[in-house]
Amino acid sequence: MTTDTVTQRHDLAHVPLAPPGTTSGLLEAFRRRYLLRLMVRREIQARYARSFFGLAWSYINPAIRFMTFYFVFGMVLGRGLGVENFAIHLFAGMVLVHYFTETVMSGTRSLLKNKAVVQKMAMPRELFPFASMLVSLYHTLPQLIILSGACMIAGWDPDLVGFAAALLGFALMLVIGTALGLMFSVFNVLLRDFGRIVQTFINMLPFTVPMMYPYSLIDERFGGDLGHTIYMLSPVTEAVLLMQRGFWYTTTDETTYAESFPPDLWSRGFIMLAVGLVLLAVAQWVFTRLESKVPEMMT
Repeated sequence: MTTDTVTQRHDLAHVPLAPPGTTSGLLEAFRRRYLLRLMVRREIQARYARSFFGLAWSYINPAIRFMTFYFVFGMVLGRGLGVENFAIHLFAGMVLVHYFTETVMSGTRSLLKNKAVVQKMAMPRELFPFASMLVSLYHTLPQLIILSGACMIAGWDPDLVGFAAALLGFALMLVIGTALGLMFSVFNVLLRDFGRIVQTFINMLPFTVPMMYPYSLIDERFGGDLGHTIYMLSPVTEAVLLMQRGFWYTTTDETTYAESFPPDLWSRGFIMLAVGLVLLAVAQWVFTRLESKVPEMMT
């Protein structure tokens, strides 16, 4: 190898200079997969540090939760509002609601929670809320296993349409939860009360979606185009109904519960997914505009 060749290889004059923290948004999470895996693994290990049962708690908690639902709503209250397999109806919605709320709340706290790393290392800060979303997804998988097992015991007859509905519901919560977690993580640094505000609305969420009660009850009492439109404005409501279509509906006498879902369930789901993608782009834009203020606001 000649001296000229070595000099040419080490000549970096043609390489444009860029700040070390420059990123391409959420795409950076896929480019730095190794770093992302480390962050997810660290958060999971930290959650179960010095725990005797460790990751088994991911299965113990949802199993106990489902048995509680079955006892209270299936036995004490007499199948809950006359709905067949009401515990599955409730738990199917709870799985998605829990995933969404944990994604939003953990994403909101992600920057402050990693304050030392954010202040000392030049790295894509989008990685923190994105990693929080993946950790939430990881803890949702055991709940899905418990739900699937309960459905099989109840005589589950799954179909491709139901699987597609459940996937659409999950996609909806993943996109919107990630968007809100990304945007709220910056707001929470700039205004420390913001996390408490988000928590307040999160606490109200389970009562605003049709899992503790069937959609048909809302349709009967607040029927009409206006009432239906207002109630269905929430993407979480749409996602819960899609999830119930995939799991609970196929454990029941389907002819009896054919009206348990709105007629525009599918069209509204795809429209909301498109809106969620737009919201994700807006959240990335807001994050990019405000993230330069994050390190100084953490002091």
